[in-house]
Amino acid sequence: MKPTLLILAAGLGSRYGSLKQMDKLGPSGETLLEYSVFDAIRAGFGKVVFVIRRDIESDFKESVLSKLAGKIVVDYVFQEIDVLPKGFELPADRVKPWGTGHAILVAADKVKEPFAVINADDFYGNGSFKLLADFLTSKEIDNNKTYSMVGFRLEKTLSEFGFVSRGVCSTDADFNLLAATEKTHIERNEKGIVSKLSNGDLEILDPQSFVSMNCWGFAPSVFDFLKQGFAEFLSQNIQNPKSEFYIPFMVNDLIERGSVKVKVLKGSDEWFGMTYQQDRELAVGRIKALIEEGVYPDNLWKS
Repeated sequence: MKPTLLILAAGLGSRYGSLKQMDKLGPSGETLLEYSVFDAIRAGFGKVVFVIRRDIESDFKESVLSKLAGKIVVDYVFQEIDVLPKGFELPADRVKPWGTGHAILVAADKVKEPFAVINADDFYGNGSFKLLADFLTSKEIDNNKTYSMVGFRLEKTLSEFGFVSRGVCSTDADFNLLAATEKTHIERNEKGIVSKLSNGDLEILDPQSFVSMNCWGFAPSVFDFLKQGFAEFLSQNIQNPKSEFYIPFMVNDLIERGSVKVKVLKGSDEWFGMTYQQDRELAVGRIKALIEEGVYPDNLWKS
């Protein structure tokens, strides 16, 4: 069974200032997520499912989905903030989406096979999809208790234009994930790479440490864990308008409980993304360089 790629494309992009999901970066009008789909097809994925917002459906169909017809099986689902478990009602002041964990959960009816999860506005490289495809088609995934994550070196995941949030990973000797600790304000300064703590202190981070960039490999069993975890999250946080149900928080909890193991796959590709509008020019330049190196054609979908 070929694995599925689930792409989270419902984010608001507040720091970027526009819809990153549909920003055309390639020479033939390709969006960043199209390079991920192209890499996934080459790695052996059989289907792609997008998580989007209802208000961008029409534009998304025209700008992205129309290009993929005949290339791979495509589906999509909406992440709506009022999609909650029984017994919970949406607070009147809730505007923000419920986070990446909820985004995966809303796709439960669309995904029945082992699957990868990525962000729409991150570039992971073709090697990352090969790693995930190999894992998702291996015997390790069969027991539904072993998941995976592609880790990237911290020093290669920063923005030159402001702070970023990263899940800094700790592992055992066999590269099983012990925890992904969310650091919400990471930047480079004269001391190195630092994380600004809530009290204003600075924590110096190891530039060679692996971080989570929301590049995961899951068995379908994860949906049961998400359903239970989201209900527990809401029971404690539903009245906080800024609270979010993040994937690393759920994964950490599952590891602590001994419910699953998570293998950290060492990504070797150069990650890049678009947190800030200024990142766009760099992303365009990196795509151009990869095309010149022969990694991608100058038109991804030309027959």
